[in-house]
Amino acid sequence: MSQEIAQTYLHELNEIQRQAVLASDGPVMVIAGPGSGKTRVLTFKIAHLIKLGVAPWNILALTFTNKAAREMKDRIEKVVGSVANRVWAGTFHSLFARILRVEAQHIGFPNDFSIYDTTDSKSLVTEIIKSLGLNTKNYPNGLVRSRISSAKSNLITPKMYAVNEDLMSQDRMGNRPMIQVIYQKYVDKCKQAGAMDFDDLLLNMFKLLYQVPEIRTKYQSQFRYVLVDEFQDTNYLQYEILKLLSQYEGSEENVCIVGDDAQSIYSFRGATIENILQFETDYKNVQVYKLEQNYRSTNYIVEAANQVINHNKRQIQKKIWTEKDGGEKIKLIKAMTDTEEGKRIADSIVEHKNRFNVSNSDIAILYRTNSQSRIFEEYLRRYNLPYVIFGGLSFYQRKEIKDLIAYFRLAVNLDDNEAFKRVINFPKRGIGKTTVDQLLQLADDNEMSIMQALSAIEFKGRARTKLVEFVKMIHAFRAKITTMTAYEAACLIARKSGITELYKNEGSMESMNRLENINSLLDGIQEFVEDDLIEDGEEYNQDRSLAKYLQGISLMTDQDNEENDNDSITLMSTHAAKGLEYRSVFVVGLEENLFPSYMSLSDPAQIDEERRLFYVAITRAEEYLTLSYANTRYQYGSVRNNEPSRFIEEIPVDNYDAIITMRNPDRFAEPKSLGGLRAPRIQKKLDYIDPENFNPVPSHKLKEGMKVLHLRFGKGEIISIDESKIATIEFYDLVENQEKRIALRYAKLEIIE
Repeated sequence: MSQEIAQTYLHELNEIQRQAVLASDGPVMVIAGPGSGKTRVLTFKIAHLIKLGVAPWNILALTFTNKAAREMKDRIEKVVGSVANRVWAGTFHSLFARILRVEAQHIGFPNDFSIYDTTDSKSLVTEIIKSLGLNTKNYPNGLVRSRISSAKSNLITPKMYAVNEDLMSQDRMGNRPMIQVIYQKYVDKCKQAGAMDFDDLLLNMFKLLYQVPEIRTKYQSQFRYVLVDEFQDTNYLQYEILKLLSQYEGSEENVCIVGDDAQSIYSFRGATIENILQFETDYKNVQVYKLEQNYRSTNYIVEAANQVINHNKRQIQKKIWTEKDGGEKIKLIKAMTDTEEGKRIADSIVEHKNRFNVSNSDIAILYRTNSQSRIFEEYLRRYNLPYVIFGGLSFYQRKEIKDLIAYFRLAVNLDDNEAFKRVINFPKRGIGKTTVDQLLQLADDNEMSIMQALSAIEFKGRARTKLVEFVKMIHAFRAKITTMTAYEAACLIARKSGITELYKNEGSMESMNRLENINSLLDGIQEFVEDDLIEDGEEYNQDRSLAKYLQGISLMTDQDNEENDNDSITLMSTHAAKGLEYRSVFVVGLEENLFPSYMSLSDPAQIDEERRLFYVAITRAEEYLTLSYANTRYQYGSVRNNEPSRFIEEIPVDNYDAIITMRNPDRFAEPKSLGGLRAPRIQKKLDYIDPENFNPVPSHKLKEGMKVLHLRFGKGEIISIDESKIATIEFYDLVENQEKRIALRYAKLEIIE
């Protein structure tokens, strides 16, 4: 530990940050604006508690990503040394899973329960819907799972669901009256399989604390200080757990929340802004600290954010400010079409790179929906600009990885039905779907897991021998892995299951890639086994089993993926951008019905959340912020006319630079007033073209990228030519409708370059 850092860490804080860190006892609420040093305050606060003599294991720090927890521990370690590793810091799900591994038997679950991911949950719901003979059109899997998840997040059990007239009425009106029955069966089957889904990790933690007083007292006594990061993203259930943990009789409620109501954007995940808005009511004598100095963005961006968010009525009042005066004003690009928008953005990126020396990795394109990425991807490829889609297919979602992990899960928990179904016939061993369906029915009739049914009941049929061999193999895995490290166990299962042999024998490029992915997984498991096994000569974390490894990867989130090492432009949804920052940010598709979303227009509360989402988007920018919208856009197979987003007009006119509508902004200057959006357009007088000197060429000579001349529209460039020989041509001298689609066989065009 650096003694210099340890002695001076409080001096690194501004006055209000220091006050928040020093407020050690009682309820504390830190409202942290974007770029205000929230993480520094949270980590220094924990470090300060340890400096005051609080044992690190008496501190519970809850985050929303494992990455945030790791960064938190790293920062604390710089102040207090390796003892920081003893702090209970992690995501709600990972820390509650850790507690449930010890205490689950108190609520009727085995301590080695499986954790079902989305795929497992989906498979189980599909199985239940099928077993009940329900129409999948009336009971789409996603909707049913969403209803179940929402019920759990609001502490509604299947029995409570059945007597909740509002929920049952909604289901009847949607012609889905059996959702409650599906919910009950889903809960029962998870219990039979000794499994919990992600929602269960929260719900069962609540049940544990609420139903078992001695367990509640145990953890209230242990966690004398509870801190929550990104509190605005918590749901009702998470807040209720927090209350149970922090309200310990005979002591102060030492709970500290850090968050920003203006960045509450996850209601679709169950998060509720009410938690942070009501905190001062729920906890008496709350000390409130507002971090309002922004260290990230220039004044134009900060002022724009303030003005936008002020349109929301229900909020905790604050005014962010910055000492970063000057900088570039906000650019606004108006495009006639979504295709033109993609080209304009690519042009602007090239300008930023050349004019401001901005690297690709310092640039982000943010859109409201992931489907918008296609056009920007196309133009970035045309311009040979490398890019990465943030939140793409996770490594752990690849088929070969999920297959092998399913074997791991089944070896750890024999009752894991979803893992069983995934691997029973992979690699193929002659066990067909009919046999699997019979097994499912057999297990269901006897209210036991499939493996239990196979062990307890004589199964007949052609597949009997294969089933017996499979059961013996899994039991052999289970017997051996108890004495092995996770890496040894994983290598054994990968080899003996036949998966690696399968891909080796196939010999195709695809199978080799799959084999490389499996090897990468095994390398990661080996790293898990070797990582931090001994710290300061003490074996503080000795559990390197396969079960422990599975718990870790089951709780991964998108932001826990390794960052891209390449110098690439980042494309992502605005939701995914939260917590990130870039020198240059492009917020695109700013149109009514798109951003804000058409689904929000009838609900003022949803409009407020869309505005908070826009607030998050623009505050990701450090130096350069560009907003764009298109007058027309392809949506659901047809062209739709659009109005600019209301959020554009909520930014003061003085914060905008020229409104860009031309390929070359210097060719025709637009008014610098935002009123230019609504003002009559002034058409530039086109240069006269003498028909006598006009020399059109045959259509077959016209190619993409050529500069051409048209008698009526003037000079332009051929952007593309489709299979029907329809050319899209951008005409420079037009203000409106710069792009024209012209059939080449009828076009009269002269090549000018």
